[in-house]
Amino acid sequence: MSGGFADINVSLSGHVATVEIDRPPHNFFDRDLIAQIADAYNDLDENPDCRAIVLASNGRSFCAGANFGTGQDDASGNAEFTEEGFKNTTGLLYREGVRLFGAKKPVVAAVQGAAIGGGLGLALTADFRVAAPQARFAANFAKLGIHPGFGLTVTLPRLIGQQAANTMFLTGRRVPGEQAVELGLADQLVDLDDVRDAATALAAEIAENAPLAILSVRATMRQGLADAVVAATDHELAEQQWLRATEDAEEGIRAVAERRPGNFNGR
Repeated sequence: MSGGFADINVSLSGHVATVEIDRPPHNFFDRDLIAQIADAYNDLDENPDCRAIVLASNGRSFCAGANFGTGQDDASGNAEFTEEGFKNTTGLLYREGVRLFGAKKPVVAAVQGAAIGGGLGLALTADFRVAAPQARFAANFAKLGIHPGFGLTVTLPRLIGQQAANTMFLTGRRVPGEQAVELGLADQLVDLDDVRDAATALAAEIAENAPLAILSVRATMRQGLADAVVAATDHELAEQQWLRATEDAEEGIRAVAERRPGNFNGR
């Protein structure tokens, strides 16, 4: 069941569907990719044979961040990662992202590598995360000179607590798989080669249960989340837009692309 998508592969085995992002090696996302995932979730919501979903990716990284150009390049080094790009594309991207929070079926993310910036936001749209030791979770926005996005100001503190979220936001540090499990950022740590299988096993364990009850309990536990993300992304986008026009954002984007600390001047 491919669904005819350009950048994702969708399959169903038993009652577990797999939605695989297929933009290796780093699976950078743009509005089109997020829309494809949301469309796949919508299709699977209407399929009674699907009771749970695994969100996975093909490549070294789970999702290493956002791209506003071709979909193949890192946003931090992409010439189209501009103030105008934010104004024209990011709001539309966030609208597609909100659709992920409105999906009905439980989702387990298989995080084999980097989940950075908006890629972390994508990982946190799922109900659970299975990670490898090689996984890296980071909210690196302050290193880029901008504000967090993709609803992370709601989802990250909800998951790991306000103080731990503050630490990730204000340091931009990368959290490896083992520490992610300790924080509650990931639910299970397995060997790299076993990430997809372990995520599928968890999804299958969920899918063994009464499907109407699963939908009901999940809806209760996520009640208000999509609405909160809508409000958060409106604020996040406004903050990102004015910060993107600063000299610090220009420097931060260059610094991340060049893999060095930023030389910021507060302008």
